[in-house]
Amino acid sequence: MELTALKADLIKATQITQNVISNQAALPILSNLLLEAKNDIIKIITTDLDIGISYSFKADIINDGVITIPAKKFSDIIKELPNEEVRIIVKKNNIVEVRSANAYFKLMGIAKEEFPKLPTFVNKEFVTISQSRLKKMLEMSFFAISRDETRYVLNGVLIELKENHIKTVATDGRRLALIETRGNFPQKINKKIIIPSKTAQELMRNLNQEGEARIIFSENQACFEFDNIILTTRLIEGEFPEYNKVIPKEIKGKIKINKSNLFKAIKRVALFTNPDSVAIKLDITKDKIVLSKRTPDLGEARDEVEVRFEGKEMSIGFNPNYLIDILKVIDEDEIEVEVVDPQKPAVIRRTGKFVFIVLPMQLT
Repeated sequence: MELTALKADLIKATQITQNVISNQAALPILSNLLLEAKNDIIKIITTDLDIGISYSFKADIINDGVITIPAKKFSDIIKELPNEEVRIIVKKNNIVEVRSANAYFKLMGIAKEEFPKLPTFVNKEFVTISQSRLKKMLEMSFFAISRDETRYVLNGVLIELKENHIKTVATDGRRLALIETRGNFPQKINKKIIIPSKTAQELMRNLNQEGEARIIFSENQACFEFDNIILTTRLIEGEFPEYNKVIPKEIKGKIKINKSNLFKAIKRVALFTNPDSVAIKLDITKDKIVLSKRTPDLGEARDEVEVRFEGKEMSIGFNPNYLIDILKVIDEDEIEVEVVDPQKPAVIRRTGKFVFIVLPMQLT
């Protein structure tokens, strides 16, 4: 194999693909990237056996070929090369030469036969959605994923397609995020898949603000195609909880509040929390919310925010970080918060767009 490529293209390819590689790869070959050169196209592939990602770009291919190269070392070399064309030549015994201007490197590669093959998706069901919308939906739900490995089915994001609607849902049992949008799918399709958190992270990192993404479905795998990237992933098996059963019915008496003012007040009061005393107190009245936190041996914080509220006055406790996570991802200036009882969850929703639920905490 022999080829010439631009340094910028090689850097982009390694940046996109390298994050998939595990720092504790079970097999040495999984620390390598596969470089395939054919028909003036270079394809770089990495995998950890659960997720695989490939990125393709044009280059001057002198001789076709395939080789696997230590990914981190190859990436480090490319970054340090002069800003000129890079020449890559594969010699006998899988020796890879990398040249640019006066710089020369020799790497020991591994034959392609040991590299796992990524699954193929031919004649499978698929839908198309704008990259920006899918990226935003994942960003708005990702924070609610459970980190508890004993609840494996909650360690990812549910993507549900039904009757021209697409939803992303995540929950850790103490909070829930549901994001919804209408699709314009070529066929009516009913699908539920749970993508692992690592897959969601890679999608959020690589999806762009323009263009479309295709989601292709297989029995226990899925594929996301966009731009020059193909990302394949194993799916989390199991039944995602019936989230609709835990979403309270919408109420009329909502707290109307400026999102930015609430966000800043929560952050200020949260400064006085610690691991042993997390909950902050919200005293809700007709025209304001008083936020407070008293911590032994530290002191006390207090702030208040103007609101419009016609419901029952109450005091309720929340983990401030859970509220902050929700407020961070909402773009709207004014939000409506539903609270009916200090023992029942708070709900922030916009019909047809999102529902966020957070459980209260006991005040001590």
